[in-house]
Amino acid sequence: MRAATYRIAPAAGDKASAECGVYFFGTGQGGTIDANLERWKGQFKDSNGKVAPAQIAKRTVHGLTITTIDTAGEYSGMGGPMAAASSPVQGYRLLGAIVAASGGNIFVKLTGPAKTIAANQQKFEQMLASFQPDK
Repeated sequence: MRAATYRIAPAAGDKASAECGVYFFGTGQGGTIDANLERWKGQFKDSNGKVAPAQIAKRTVHGLTITTIDTAGEYSGMGGPMAAASSPVQGYRLLGAIVAASGGNIFVKLTGPAKTIAANQQKFEQMLASFQPDK
């Protein structure tokens, strides 16, 4: 279930805004980390129509394991009520994160024009650094 949606204003030169969705489904829900990463990767194609390369990494923040993904290309994952278009769009980027928490994984997906994502990457990283385990 979508817990929050944030709209990010376009960076200079971009026409479309970006969107950051935060999802929480509960313990054992929402699919595996690997399944989500594969689905997110599959939403981006390179110039040859193949799945775009993605950088995937793991880190620990305040005792929580966070798996991140960074990919870019033609984005076909548009959909839902916040969608600006129904056809694939060029020049998009995804910064995603899955926070492994004791009560269930938290999924964070920031998508939008590549320049807008780059302009907000530090804020995305600050948000990830702010996650804390339940006490």
